[in-house]
Amino acid sequence: MDLLKPFILVGIGGMIGSISRYALQLLISGRTFSLFPWGTFAVNIAGCLLIGVLVGLESRHELVSDPLKWLFITGFCGGFTTFSTYSIEGLGLLQQQQYLLFFGYAGGSVIAGLLVTFMGYSMVRVIL
Repeated sequence: MDLLKPFILVGIGGMIGSISRYALQLLISGRTFSLFPWGTFAVNIAGCLLIGVLVGLESRHELVSDPLKWLFITGFCGGFTTFSTYSIEGLGLLQQQQYLLFFGYAGGSVIAGLLVTFMGYSMVRVIL
């Protein structure tokens, strides 16, 4: 059972995070008319703030136990937005003064992500 505990906590946190993301996106996007995706933008920024606070608490005060990390950092933040994980990993590279790796990771993630999204979209349009 101990081996399953992290998976269960990550799953519960991820479910709550995903539902929260959807609700917040609906709340924000439903109130504004804009071509800019305010709902997704707000979720990504809120997730980055939250993961920063949680990782800061964990690293400075060691207030966050492994089960709480699994539930909130990996699960909730991961379900809420993967952009928060991307941001905290980028910050880690900057803190380690790994600037070349940071720019490769940051730029590569954005460019590769957009590229493969376009490729997947294009493949489906051609095949189906």
